[in-house]
Amino acid sequence: MTVTIAEELLLLAYKEDGKPLINSTQLDPALAGAILAELAVADRVELSNKKLTLKDPAPVGDDELDATLTRIAAERKDRTPQWWVQRLHSAKLRTRLLTKLASAGVLTEERGKVLGLFPITRWLEAQPGVEANVRERISAVLAGADPDARTAVLIAIMHAAKLDRKAFPGTSKARVKEIAEGAWAGDAVAKTIASINAAAMAAITAATTATAGSSG
Repeated sequence: MTVTIAEELLLLAYKEDGKPLINSTQLDPALAGAILAELAVADRVELSNKKLTLKDPAPVGDDELDATLTRIAAERKDRTPQWWVQRLHSAKLRTRLLTKLASAGVLTEERGKVLGLFPITRWLEAQPGVEANVRERISAVLAGADPDARTAVLIAIMHAAKLDRKAFPGTSKARVKEIAEGAWAGDAVAKTIASINAAAMAAITAATTATAGSSG
């Protein structure tokens, strides 16, 4: 089946036992960034005067991507990528994407309780081949193959969320940085995606700092 960049990110963010490799303050902004970046790859949005502007309102064919496209079209003024990442990221977005993967038979939703008291939901792989294909594609690029735009976006977003080292232990930091900062798409698209990635990283940093401050 065809999965979006955000859904690929989710598959990599969960271990085989259904537990997440990173926390929600890292994952949720990254998912929002992945959605915006995929719209850029699809040539639906672009960066203009540091603002994310609508280039083509035509639907992409995915419910979540098209809903985001509609939100951007309905906004009365152009907004920065960081503004959109802040508006889009949420636990609800993560749950919608996970539920969609479960409905497609890629994941299985398993509900239980910790210590018999606290409810917990785990998302277990039902079709390991889907994630395996994503991992194969990423591993080839990390080993030196030239990335296509979608794979480069995924690696860059993983890096922003600090997921790359956990999902792919032993990965060369230099290679990840090279991909994250490389102009692997057309110049305009590359600049748009770079700004979205920076916005996601800023949101992750802010959320992580706030969480650390509240617990300190």
